[in-house]
Amino acid sequence: MEALLCKKLGDPASASVGNESEPSSSPIEVIRNYPIPQLNSPTAVRVKVKATSLNYANYLQILGKYQEKLPLPFIPGSDYAGTVDAVGPAVTKFKVGDHVCAFAALGSFASFIVQDQSLLFGLPKGCDLVAAAALPVAFGTSHVALVHRASLSSSQVLLVLGAAGGVGFSAVQIGKVCGAVVIAAARGAEKVQFLKSLGADHVVDLTNQNLTASVKGFLKSRKLKGVDVLYDPVGGKLTKESMKLLNWGAQILVIGFASGEIPVIPANITLVKNWTVHGLYWGSYSIHRPAVLEDSIQESISWMEKGLITIHISHTYSISEANLAFSALRDRKAIGKVMIVFDDMGRSKL
Repeated sequence: MEALLCKKLGDPASASVGNESEPSSSPIEVIRNYPIPQLNSPTAVRVKVKATSLNYANYLQILGKYQEKLPLPFIPGSDYAGTVDAVGPAVTKFKVGDHVCAFAALGSFASFIVQDQSLLFGLPKGCDLVAAAALPVAFGTSHVALVHRASLSSSQVLLVLGAAGGVGFSAVQIGKVCGAVVIAAARGAEKVQFLKSLGADHVVDLTNQNLTASVKGFLKSRKLKGVDVLYDPVGGKLTKESMKLLNWGAQILVIGFASGEIPVIPANITLVKNWTVHGLYWGSYSIHRPAVLEDSIQESISWMEKGLITIHISHTYSISEANLAFSALRDRKAIGKVMIVFDDMGRSKL
């Protein structure tokens, strides 16, 4: 099978992906004849991967800057969708040919992956597998953050930073499903139009607008006091600026640090304003609160079926073009999700 192997740490966007016959300086390499994983338990399921999603965590893992350090070599990759290829003798939930999506700690950047049946989610017939592969991490993260942690309601104002990115666009949509007033921040006219199409009530173009002034103007026009929930996958200076907009009793959802800067949230201001700060490492829910994680993905799939949310694919690439995929992610060219698709020739921007 084909697999993308990380053999050393470094920037996967820095050079073309190598292979067995054409070595490269890239930290990642395509192995064309990597062994197909075998079923490792009676309840194991092997999935033929149709598509896998790129998340910023995958990029950080290969850079060696993720919070969990991984032993080399490893196959990166987390969420994916595909078709059941083989099942163990005790599998009761799935049969060969079923369509599924899932989240794995590692290993989805390969044409086959094995996981226990309890970790897989069935998909309806006719479901777009490329879109479904983009759902677990992005929408699972935002669902846990907004629904389980913040208990976002229709009476509240949600501010989403990095709103056109992989998790940001899911937060905008889930915010609207919850009935909240949604303010989105992003950079560039194309991203602004995209976010308006998702139903954002107000969009700030950070290339030519001041976040504080723009949001305050909107809040005043709606006779609203301030922001109740801050969804922050960006960090850095933008976090500091956003804190000026928060209401008494507001909630801050710390999702990530795409800016590369970890912000400081002053404890004294948190105390005086009665803020609640939620750190959200979604992947760890599989260990500590698996039922919550399962609920987040199941409800997201249900919302997708009902048309309440839509999966926006920005770029698709083949596995040999993984450097270009990571470049689109690193350079913030994506509007929505970046995907690696198997059995797909060439790349496209949708």
